[in-house]
Amino acid sequence: MDRGNLELKHLRCLVAIVDTGSFTDAAIDLGISQATASRTLLALEQILGMRLLHRTSRTVTPTTAGAQVIARARHLLAESDELVRQATTGRTRLRIGHAWSAMGRHTAEFQRRWHNLHPDTELHLVRHNSPTGGLAEGLCDMAIVRTAIDTRRYAHHCVGHEPRYLALASDDPWTKRRSIPLAETRDRTLVVDRRTGTTSLDLWPEGARPIVEYTQDVDDWLAAIATGRCVGITPQATATQYRRDGIAYRPLRDANPVPVHLIWHRQAPHPSTHAATALLADLYRDGT
Repeated sequence: MDRGNLELKHLRCLVAIVDTGSFTDAAIDLGISQATASRTLLALEQILGMRLLHRTSRTVTPTTAGAQVIARARHLLAESDELVRQATTGRTRLRIGHAWSAMGRHTAEFQRRWHNLHPDTELHLVRHNSPTGGLAEGLCDMAIVRTAIDTRRYAHHCVGHEPRYLALASDDPWTKRRSIPLAETRDRTLVVDRRTGTTSLDLWPEGARPIVEYTQDVDDWLAAIATGRCVGITPQATATQYRRDGIAYRPLRDANPVPVHLIWHRQAPHPSTHAATALLADLYRDGT
């Protein structure tokens, strides 16, 4: 079985036959002869080593295996069409990933300004619970991160810094205070997102560190804090984006701010990378 001979024309022919219901109509849609449509479908069945269609004099229906191949073929053809569209019209969509809080309090303003300044480039914010906000997974063109960066793989720019906040249950006695010193938190149980959190025990000196529990998602992190059993330390962006019943935030004193970076692949960056970086850096600098 020679899998190397599979071409998009085979998949287009299969989908056209199923959609039109006949080889004759498929051939008309594809601009080929009926005989060519039949040969193309036969070649595809030989490449895959399976029968894809039940044929009678009046009907054409997929086999069980054929139905699965058709579903996958539609996806591949759609991806192919999108590739061609982007190559011929330019990259008109920018996807920015993030793990938790996007641009924090700048999110809405960034979206508004981007639409006004770059109406031909559609902006999508993509949330993905990974250290690179979906960049390593291929889900976005660039990402906002507040954790350590693999500078060997990714180019980056620090667009700003965010102060740290303490997240605690809304009925916690500390909510009566305007701010909390970092040193006092060592006596509390601290909940940390192991995958994408910005808090490490390095914030405290050895011998004066809090007890730590770990979660793997922002919703689990918030749920643990709401019980009153734990507190959390987080950038200001979380306090802006995750206002929840049962959760309060207070500024944390004496703690270094969290750097906010945009990262992207070093090879073939998106054409809008510089524009996005400049706009977000302006928002952080101006405090908009």
